[in-house]
Amino acid sequence: ISRKDYYIVKNALMPYVEPDPYTKVAPDNKYLVRSLYYDTNDLKAFHERNDGQFGRIKLRIRSYTANPDNDSLVSFELKTKKGNAMVKYSSLVPVSCYYDFEKGNGLSSEDPVLCEFYRLMKVRLLEPQLIVQYRREGYIPRDRDNLRITFDHEVTSAKAKTLFADDLIFKEHRPKNIILEIKCQDKQPDWIRKIVKKYDLKIITNSKYVQGIELV
Repeated sequence: ISRKDYYIVKNALMPYVEPDPYTKVAPDNKYLVRSLYYDTNDLKAFHERNDGQFGRIKLRIRSYTANPDNDSLVSFELKTKKGNAMVKYSSLVPVSCYYDFEKGNGLSSEDPVLCEFYRLMKVRLLEPQLIVQYRREGYIPRDRDNLRITFDHEVTSAKAKTLFADDLIFKEHRPKNIILEIKCQDKQPDWIRKIVKKYDLKIITNSKYVQGIELV
């Protein structure tokens, strides 16, 4: 959506939502999201996404800081599409575990997400290819827990092989736009459907990974 529509839609949402716990404590109410995406050297996952193949699985490692300390956590994530819905499986590990993994020391086989992440990485010959980074502003309804609304600002990408590289050259995806995502586990409440209809919001395909690869 445009920056103008961002303010309009956000104001319409305010009677029904409140900032999520991460947004509440973040500077300017926006927190950093940095994700390292895996793909083959010939970018098979990128081409599968462009071709719309069903059942594809995306591997990424996510951090909420660009400058981790000893207490920082890193999320290993698997994303897959079931019908029209995206399903995400994730496991948090200390940043020290990520550094060990980065050195080639493998992952714990006791955690099913970590085990599957490592298996897919080896079987499909996946390697780190791209970092996508942005500042997220998240909201949750005041009266329910199955809906989340996020605005992603300043979406950028850089070619990278590690999550915390310090020589990244970021390129901005769409400088004049902000990404609005409405994430609902079941039927959407009437108020969100009315806002979507009133402001003529259209569902569009928006893969940050695909846009980043095309940029870099």
